[in-house]
Amino acid sequence: MDPQSLMLPLLIVLVGAMLFFSTRKQRRAVAEQQKLQSSLRPGDRVMTTSGLYGTVAATTEDTIDIEIAPEVVTTWLRAAVREKVNPTVAEDVTEDADSTEADTDAADSAATTGADTEKTATAEADKAKAAVEQDAPSR
Repeated sequence: MDPQSLMLPLLIVLVGAMLFFSTRKQRRAVAEQQKLQSSLRPGDRVMTTSGLYGTVAATTEDTIDIEIAPEVVTTWLRAAVREKVNPTVAEDVTEDADSTEADTDAADSAATTGADTEKTATAEADKAKAAVEQDAPSR
């Protein structure tokens, strides 16, 4: 048997394997999305496929009411919910503010050591801006 006669069956097997595995991955994703949509309860924090964050206010078989602001409730299809998100807790915000202050202090000390580099970069940026302004046609 020559190698060319084995090429076609091997190619068919490879294409079949790729289709099988891609279909399997897609089925798993669909199953996870259905599980998420069926598990939604009032009080859950969610994000829609359009990026809108809100809290589930009520649910029906096909739709879900999402509170996007106090006293502002919108109705969505369940399929529009992309994921559940963790609500932001006041303690998280305080910890983030503390770490931001520490980052700012570190950046300030780095800025003083790199002052010469910053001056050089600023001068180069000014030169580039002047060159662009000269090349631009006057209006």
